[in-house]
Amino acid sequence: MRPSSIAYFSMEVGLQAEMPTYSGGLGVLAGDTLRAAADLRLPLVAVTLLHRRGYFRQVLDDQGRQSEQAITWDPSRFMKPEDARATIRMDGRPVRVRAWRYEVAGVSGGVLPLYFLDTDLPENAAADRRLTDRLYQGDERHRLRQETLLGLGGIAMLSELGHAPCDCYHMNEGHSSLLTLALLEAELARQMEVDGADPERALSAAMEHVRRHCVFTTHTPVPAGHDRFPMEMVEEVLEEKPLGLLRGVIGEDAEQLNMTHLGLALSRYVNGVAMRHGQVSASMFPDHPIDSITNGVHAVTWTAPAVRELLDRHIPDWRYDNAYLRYAVSIPLEEIRAAHGRAKQALIDEIARRTDVQLDPHALTIGFARRATAYKRADLLFSDLDRLRAIVQDVGPIQIVYGGKAHPHDETGKALIRRIVEASHQLEGSLKVVYLEEYDMTLGALITSGVDVWLNTPRKPQEASGTSGMKAALNGVPSFSVLDGWWVEGHVENVTGWSIGGDWMEGTDDATETVSLYDKLRHVIAPLFYDDPDGWARVMRYSIALNGSFFNAQRMMVQYVENAYTVAGAKLEPTPQLVGSGAAF
Repeated sequence: MRPSSIAYFSMEVGLQAEMPTYSGGLGVLAGDTLRAAADLRLPLVAVTLLHRRGYFRQVLDDQGRQSEQAITWDPSRFMKPEDARATIRMDGRPVRVRAWRYEVAGVSGGVLPLYFLDTDLPENAAADRRLTDRLYQGDERHRLRQETLLGLGGIAMLSELGHAPCDCYHMNEGHSSLLTLALLEAELARQMEVDGADPERALSAAMEHVRRHCVFTTHTPVPAGHDRFPMEMVEEVLEEKPLGLLRGVIGEDAEQLNMTHLGLALSRYVNGVAMRHGQVSASMFPDHPIDSITNGVHAVTWTAPAVRELLDRHIPDWRYDNAYLRYAVSIPLEEIRAAHGRAKQALIDEIARRTDVQLDPHALTIGFARRATAYKRADLLFSDLDRLRAIVQDVGPIQIVYGGKAHPHDETGKALIRRIVEASHQLEGSLKVVYLEEYDMTLGALITSGVDVWLNTPRKPQEASGTSGMKAALNGVPSFSVLDGWWVEGHVENVTGWSIGGDWMEGTDDATETVSLYDKLRHVIAPLFYDDPDGWARVMRYSIALNGSFFNAQRMMVQYVENAYTVAGAKLEPTPQLVGSGAAF
C-alpha cells in the first residue's frame, strides 16, 4: 500500500448519525474535514477510536430531566475489519489492537481511508477490551489509556497497514498527542544508528525532526478544557521507553502531563479555529506561535435537499468549488423563499412526528441547538418572559426549536435543559417552545436548515468557532449571535444577520446582551420577517453568498494544505479534478 502524505488523528469523528462515533462539534468537524480532504483528493489517512457503545442516547421527560441510555450498533454495517493487528503496552501488559476501515468518499471521486481502532479482542484483558466502548466516559485513568491507544496505537496501526511513515501528522486537539512519542522513538533510533550521536544530542535532533512533521489544532479556549494527567498515573500506564522520551520533552520534574502542551512542544505549526480563538489561544500559550485557520463545514453534506436543488440549477459547479456560492447573489428572491419553505416544512414534519407538536410554517422560527453547557447560555432568551410575551403580542407569533445534550456528569448543563423546558410550560399559550431529545447529525441538519434565525449566545470569548451557524448560513438561515467565534468574521449587520451585545473585544455582560437580544428581536428582526419578505430573503441570500462561500470545509482544507501541511513537510502535487484554480491537490 502506498504511504500517505498526511495522517489525521481525532478522538472522535462524526460521519453519519447511525454511527455514534462522535459527541458533538469536534467530531462533526473532523468528519467534515475528511469529506473535504476526499473532495480535494488529498493523500490523507485518518485514525480514531471505534466507540462500540457510542456516546449515549439522550432521553428527556416532561420536565426536561435528562437520562442516558446505552447505544448498541454494528460496525460491520458501515466498515470492514482489517486483518492487521498492532500491539502496544499499557499498565505492564500487551494490548492488541485491530482496525476497521471506513472509506470517506468525496464529490470529485476521491476516497480516503479512516481507521477505527478497536481493542474488543478475546486475547485482551477485560479492562483493555472496554477501552473502545464509550466516548468521553470512564475515570481519569481510563481516559489516559484511551488517549494512549489513539496516539501510540494509532501510529503502530498505520505502520502495520503500510501507511507509515507519513510526511505530516495532524493532531486534532490534544487527545492524540502521545503519537509524538512514537515518532520520537523511531527517529531517535535512526539518529543513533546513522551517526552514533550521544543520547542527549540525538534526542534534541529527533525532537526537531518530529516538530518539522507535526501539526496541532486546538479547539478549546478555556484552560479547564485541556486534558491533564498526574505523572504518577502516566508512569503506571506508559512503558519505560515512551515514558523516558516524555520526560525528555516535558522535563524530569514535571508533576503532570498536559496533553496540549505536549502537542504544542512537538509541532511546527499550531492553529486555533477562528481569528478570535487564535488570539485567545496565543494568550493561553504565550511560549508558542499560534496561527488561525477558521473552521468550515462540508457544504454538500449540510445543505438541505431543497437548497441543493436550488444551487444545482443556478450554480452548477458549486459542489466542486464552494467559492462559486458567491454567485448566489443572482438567485431570484422568490426561489430562495421557496427552497427555504420546503426545508422548514421538513423540520416541522419531523417535529410533529417526534413530539405531536404542530408548528406554524408561517411563524418566525428561532433555532438553538448545540451542547447543553453553562457558557453557551441557552436560556438567555428566557431572561424576561413577560418581555418575550410582549414582543409576540406586538409583532407576531414566534416559535423556538431547541436541541442539545448535556454531558452525563454535567449537572449544570442538565439544569439548563430543565430551565428551558420549564420556561416552555410557562410560555404556553403565548409562544411555542419545543426541546427535541437525542440531538444528532440528522436532527442537526434539519434544524439548521429549517428554522428562520439561528440564535447563539455564548459568553465571550469561550466560543472557539461555532460551526452550527455556518451550516445555517449555507441554507440561507441568518445568525443572531453574540460576537464570538466565527461570527466575528461572518457578521455584517442587517446583511448576513445580527449581533447581540457589544463589540467582540468587550467582555460578556448578561444585562446588556439581554437588552440587545430583546430590542433587536422586537424592533429589527421580527418586523423585517413579517413586514418585508423581500428584505428578509435578501438577508437569506447574502448568508449563502457571503458566509456560505467562505465558511466551508473546502476553503478550510486548502488553507491547511497551504499553511500547515506543506510547512510540515507534506509533498502534495496539484491535480486537475476540481473546478476552480487552487481548489485541488
